[in-house]
Amino acid sequence: MKLKAALFLSACSFVQPVLAQEAPTTAAPVAEESGEAILVTGSRIKQNPNDSALPLQVIGAAEIERNGISSPEQLIMYLSTNGSAADNLASNGDVTSGAQRGTNGLSAANLRGQGSAATLVLLNNRRVAAHGLQGGAVDVNQIPFAAIERVEVLKDGASAIYGTDAVGGVINFITKTDYQGVGAQGFVDIPEHGGGEIYRLSAIAGFGDLNEQGFNVMGAVSYSWNKILRGLDRDFVNTNQPNKGLSADTRGAPIATVFGLNGGAWFPTGTLFGNTTGAGQILSPRNGQRVEGANILDLPGGAGCSTVEGMMPYDEQIWSSATLDRSYGCAYDTGRAAVIQQPIDTLTYYGRAIARIAEDHRISLEITGSKASSAKSFSENQISSNATNLATLYPLNALTASTYNDVYDRLAAVFPGVGAVGDRIVDAVGNYGKPIAYRWRCIACGVREYQTDTDTIRVALNLEGPLFGRWDYNAGASYAKSESASVLGTGYHYRGTLGATSAIDTRVPIAPGATEPGLVGVLKAGLLNPFSLTQTAAGMAALDAVSAYGATLYGGRYEVKQLDYSISGPLFPLWGRDIQLAVGIDYRRETYTFNGSTAGDASSPVIYNAAFDNINALTPKNRDVKAAYAEMLIPLFKGFELTLAGRIDDYTGFGTTKNPKVSFKYRPVDMLMFRGSYNTSFRVPSFNQIFNGITISPYAGNDLVDPVLCPSGIVSTTNPSCFQIPANTVNFFTGGNIDLGPETAEQASFGVVFEPAPRFSASVDWWMINVENTIQDLSLRQLLDNAALFPERFLRVNNVLVAFDRRWINAGARETQGIEVSLRGGVDLANGVLSAGLDGTYLLKKREKLTPTAPWSASQIGIFTFTGDLGLRWKHNAFVSFANDDFALNVTQIFRKGYRNFQLPGIAAGLVRPDVERFVKDYVTYNFSVSYLGLGPAYKLTLGVRNVFDTDPPFAVTYDTNTGAGSSWEPRVGDPRGRSFTVSAEVKF
Repeated sequence: MKLKAALFLSACSFVQPVLAQEAPTTAAPVAEESGEAILVTGSRIKQNPNDSALPLQVIGAAEIERNGISSPEQLIMYLSTNGSAADNLASNGDVTSGAQRGTNGLSAANLRGQGSAATLVLLNNRRVAAHGLQGGAVDVNQIPFAAIERVEVLKDGASAIYGTDAVGGVINFITKTDYQGVGAQGFVDIPEHGGGEIYRLSAIAGFGDLNEQGFNVMGAVSYSWNKILRGLDRDFVNTNQPNKGLSADTRGAPIATVFGLNGGAWFPTGTLFGNTTGAGQILSPRNGQRVEGANILDLPGGAGCSTVEGMMPYDEQIWSSATLDRSYGCAYDTGRAAVIQQPIDTLTYYGRAIARIAEDHRISLEITGSKASSAKSFSENQISSNATNLATLYPLNALTASTYNDVYDRLAAVFPGVGAVGDRIVDAVGNYGKPIAYRWRCIACGVREYQTDTDTIRVALNLEGPLFGRWDYNAGASYAKSESASVLGTGYHYRGTLGATSAIDTRVPIAPGATEPGLVGVLKAGLLNPFSLTQTAAGMAALDAVSAYGATLYGGRYEVKQLDYSISGPLFPLWGRDIQLAVGIDYRRETYTFNGSTAGDASSPVIYNAAFDNINALTPKNRDVKAAYAEMLIPLFKGFELTLAGRIDDYTGFGTTKNPKVSFKYRPVDMLMFRGSYNTSFRVPSFNQIFNGITISPYAGNDLVDPVLCPSGIVSTTNPSCFQIPANTVNFFTGGNIDLGPETAEQASFGVVFEPAPRFSASVDWWMINVENTIQDLSLRQLLDNAALFPERFLRVNNVLVAFDRRWINAGARETQGIEVSLRGGVDLANGVLSAGLDGTYLLKKREKLTPTAPWSASQIGIFTFTGDLGLRWKHNAFVSFANDDFALNVTQIFRKGYRNFQLPGIAAGLVRPDVERFVKDYVTYNFSVSYLGLGPAYKLTLGVRNVFDTDPPFAVTYDTNTGAGSSWEPRVGDPRGRSFTVSAEVKF
């Protein structure tokens, strides 16, 4: 009978959804019903989490399993209080720039949308190292998921207790303790439409009873495989939707687009399609303008761009020009080539030994680590002919004559300036025989890939026990390290020319059949055909000969060494209850190193389009943090508790900062509790934000105007002040700023919890976060829209715009407010319990100003941004469950409110397309699971369906002209895998 009761209680606990209810009504997995006092996240005073004043959300391991959550990343994305920013593997899987560089393999948390660097991630109440490449946020996938007992999410500022990082909140992963026996689990998640499969195997073992034998030793290991999923594997990934206002701005297509190019040192007679300036330009028979690009598929009588998979007609109206005819071009859907679920293999391990010494004292040693291998890949390299270091012109020779003649005749039939159809006279005065300049997506080169290996380790020693009376102490020392290294995979080749010149690079191999080195030599010899989808065996062998596969890209290491000591206990009684006090000291040293690559040195051969970031190489940079803190809990009168806390931190390079916190709870009657808090917090800049070098990148889009001359920012074909600035003629600078200061913030919250019956509860919490001196990497759009506020960021020569300065700055303020709701209810039904609940976050305010004196922006709630938080108005997770002795059934609804869609330049300028969607639709999915418990206490079988109705992510314009990233859906909100089937089997001995 006791066994049946235990199984029944277990079933009731883990049928809750991934978002478990908030304390005080949900902390049952944390403390015994007797009200055992323990340390909870956000406090150094032991207390009963069932009666805590903190807005603490507790998520049990069984609840994670019940919803088919296979990784910490998936768990974080389901939190309704987590922001919708580019913090997961899907959203940073394409070409990136600026702050997103170096996020290879990184998944981060972003509570309340304050940014991944403003969320503190703990493991058993202590820090882990930030990601080795990025250096500013913790990779949550390093957490040993197999050993997790629960996850505590503190939705409140906690700088007064933990110091920096804890602005948006704290996520504390708590492992199992005193585990005895052996357990194993297998998990699979198989999408119905193929691709993106997930597998996990884990095992845990422990022996020794701490209370009876005085010791316990346990260990856990887990290995998971996330298989690759590409954009071309899902129909909703489609940039070719012109009726909806979406089309790609790239004419580097699998069948090359022919361009004009002025003569250079390598081709003094010019190119077949004429010059780009002066005499010899090829003019359009449609409007007399210079033709900027012509694809043989899109010429009159051609097969059409869309006859080749991934290609589309170039939309010259969306990407309009006042002086150029682009109507003969083809474009390429780069989003289809990108990875929408990165393949990643992850091994995590965890070991813990604890012993009781001197009766009441405990010493423990904890070792945890991970090894992760990920592969970030995106569209194939675009090869664009130029007159300097990439004279990749298609020649006329015995190997190429057939293709050359065909292209020549097709062009000549439409553009008389090219020549006459059938003309085969090579003449210095005529055009036949001149090499063909082009822009080509080199499918044969393969998708570009970064392979990243990340190793983490953390060792923590802890000693705790009684001091005197009812006082106790806790002392610890820990070391954590995250080390990452990225190498080039497929898609990269040695260029074969020196620096920015056309001089050949003799250090690069010469491919068989070529006479000059590198990729340029292969192309100049005509070994690859840019006007065909198939290549010869000789062409593929030539590519292999100049491949840069395996070249080191960059690497980084982040280390945290920490010592801490605290004591806590009662001071004296007040109104029948003790005033509690905790005081402590904390010291840590953070060290960050970013390694460049010898392959990226100026003295090394150039690898075409590889982003080495050698400019950001850092010798070890250290930061010491010394801190002291105190926390006092005062029971002022019956039912009312006041908690005062404060912390002083001394940061290397930033001086001393003081941050107080005051919180209260008031329970006038058992069923009703009020709670609230006020605190200040801060966040220092990361090492990268301070010390990175300056990276210079050209702006490759066709939607740029001078914001001073054209305040509207919209390209016009009639207003000379708003004529488009040609692509690749203006640069932007990104990098660190040695003068950066810390962000400061003030936060407040107020909530009410109503518990009319044991199984019924409702909580509503209002919260506010106001941040000053915000650390920002201003987007190009922000700079363009606010040119008057940042005149020093627009660099000009002779009053002509030549560059934008987008380095990190302290630039203004941000205000965010919201309401968090949690509802629970349950009734007895048919020898079981029927339960229902909801956790949701409603955003009330999200706005910013870019300088202290600038006006506040309009509301940013539900407004598209490329890299920041989308600020969804409402997010919730609801569930209905039923559990009895043998079965547990669960249905979960995941809801994400829609937002204002992004608009490409032509649409923003008023271009009418019939199916334009001004708003992205709501995204709603349902999950179902059933667990069978009838085989006995040692066995558990769970079957589930994720995304029951196979709902695609809604259409969203996410195309970025600068990086080429994005497509027709939003990875910060949607799950690209579609309906999938999960099976979890667990056995314990």
